[in-house]
Amino acid sequence: MVAKIFIGMAAVLAVLVAVIAMRPDTFHIERSVSIAAPPERAYSQVDDFHQWSTWSPWEKLDPDMKRSYSGAPSGTGAGYGWTSTGKAGEGRMTIEDATAPSKISIRLEFVKPFPATNQATFTFTPTPSGTTVVWAMDGKNGFMSKAFSLVANVDKLVGGDFEKGLAAMKANAERGATTQAAVTN
Repeated sequence: MVAKIFIGMAAVLAVLVAVIAMRPDTFHIERSVSIAAPPERAYSQVDDFHQWSTWSPWEKLDPDMKRSYSGAPSGTGAGYGWTSTGKAGEGRMTIEDATAPSKISIRLEFVKPFPATNQATFTFTPTPSGTTVVWAMDGKNGFMSKAFSLVANVDKLVGGDFEKGLAAMKANAERGATTQAAVTN
């Protein structure tokens, strides 16, 4: 009887491991927003890590988060690190490519709670009414990420944070555009 239970549990575990292993090896999360302002208004908020506290949803997770900046003050080579005992964990970002005012590519390295390296990309496309900003993140799914994706919709979780961040970026850029227009008139 005990042997049958053990064999049954082993079979269930083997099926679960197989299902997890067959999950996608990579992920892509993307959200966009239309902003009634020129691309430079949104671009400058991403290109300078010192500006992230005005729009990034993760900056508000831990008021005691420790931040550090390295490399260039903005643009290619700019670096930003954070350490948090709260929900923000620990990690660092480095701008690998900055093509003003159209694209920024960032290497995103998480140290805690789980090590991971992802690529974040922001594109800023001019439109007749302003700018379309696209925030995307790509990375690899390890075994634990694949297992987590069985119980949680990671696209919805991270995408929701992207939406909050883009909404704050939009408000900042449009507020800046309104202020600039009032000064010029």
